[in-house]
Amino acid sequence: MTEDSTRDDSGERPRTDAQHTDELDLFATREIGTAPGRAPMLPTPEPTRHATPDWRTDEHTAYATNPYAASAAPGATAPARRGGFGWLGVLLIAGLSALLAGVGGGLFGGWLGATDRFDGLDLTGDSSMGATPEPGAGATTRPEGTVANIAANATPSVVTIRVEAGTGDGTGSGWVLDDKGHIVTNNHVIAAAADGGEITVVLSNGKQSPAKIVGRDVSYDLAVLKVERTDLTPLPVGDSSAVVVGDPVIAVGAPLGLESTVTTGIVSALNRPVTPGNADDQSFINAIQTDAAINPGNSGGPLLDMEGRVIGINTAIARVAGTAIGGQSGNIGVGFAIPSAQMKTTVDQLIRTGKAEHPIIGVLLDREYDGEGVRIGADSGDTPAVTPGGPAAKAGLRAGDVITAFEGRPINDPDALVVAIRARPVGSSVTLTVLRDGTARDVKMVLQGRSGD
Repeated sequence: MTEDSTRDDSGERPRTDAQHTDELDLFATREIGTAPGRAPMLPTPEPTRHATPDWRTDEHTAYATNPYAASAAPGATAPARRGGFGWLGVLLIAGLSALLAGVGGGLFGGWLGATDRFDGLDLTGDSSMGATPEPGAGATTRPEGTVANIAANATPSVVTIRVEAGTGDGTGSGWVLDDKGHIVTNNHVIAAAADGGEITVVLSNGKQSPAKIVGRDVSYDLAVLKVERTDLTPLPVGDSSAVVVGDPVIAVGAPLGLESTVTTGIVSALNRPVTPGNADDQSFINAIQTDAAINPGNSGGPLLDMEGRVIGINTAIARVAGTAIGGQSGNIGVGFAIPSAQMKTTVDQLIRTGKAEHPIIGVLLDREYDGEGVRIGADSGDTPAVTPGGPAAKAGLRAGDVITAFEGRPINDPDALVVAIRARPVGSSVTLTVLRDGTARDVKMVLQGRSGD
């Protein structure tokens, strides 16, 4: 069973290294994977159902595992799930200067942490690849609206982020938000330094500045840094809600530590539920999917539209399950970005208060349920299935009700419901389709907010 509410991010534990590679099934947790030797099957549109580690915090949290529900022992076979993207894996995409084989152990088909490791490449110091090329060299004469022109204008505002911590050294990407020195990146890029460590921001011209963490949020996988500089050029932020499938996009970042790398593609899909991480640091992202080449080290870098505006923050990539990390080729044309609409809300909160607010409806979800939709579970110890005074309680929901749609969008997986709710601002009115005793009805409620810590 899972609670309909957010985790307590204040109790999160940093990853075991600066940008730790984390794997789990697409739309699933890391306990579930594709059996070794199983041939990959084409994914179906329906998300998979899975068991989830406990990340409940209290009766006000949003979706967490019921601690009284039966759970599989370590190494036990996960229960069968409905079809989905089980043959894909997702790799969160920052980079570690360590051997890839060090994280290769039993691979689960699924999300990999956006911070991978690489063989033979020192990502936190000088490498044999030579000096970073001058961003946009020769491109300023290209017409406006061309990739070359956009790259020339954008690359000076994209930075490489280097992390040195006791758990390991890592690298990722980020971009300049404003002229006050605020830098936006992924939480998983800098999490290792949250409790001690050094963060260095490297500009495209090679200049370096120490950075401090202004705020970070595990649930949205976003963080804001600040550097004391007055020579920064912000990137304009676009409207991700105006993006449609097929729109051309540009990704900028430091894949494999190669600064000022520019790749192109299109928006492949929208509203893709992505849940990378594990019980301690799981994120819930209503992602933009793109085929622009994104690789380890791109984490936190911008996804731009053809006006040079940020419409997403590159966060994760997919890979075929069962592929050894040391042998995988990186990008396979399935990358995921946090939409700018979500980023703007969360980043503003992080700058103002150092933490983010998470929308909740206040129910426990039953992860053992395998029927249509997502079922509200039973009371769990002292935690009621429906939080008194919460949005669901005010709307008349009760244990055993089955949520089949959110704002008209079919829902068949608890994580998909969490992602859909998290994509909405606190205080917004939403409509859920609820099935009770064979009768479906639409129920309106107003999302409440809960602090991320």
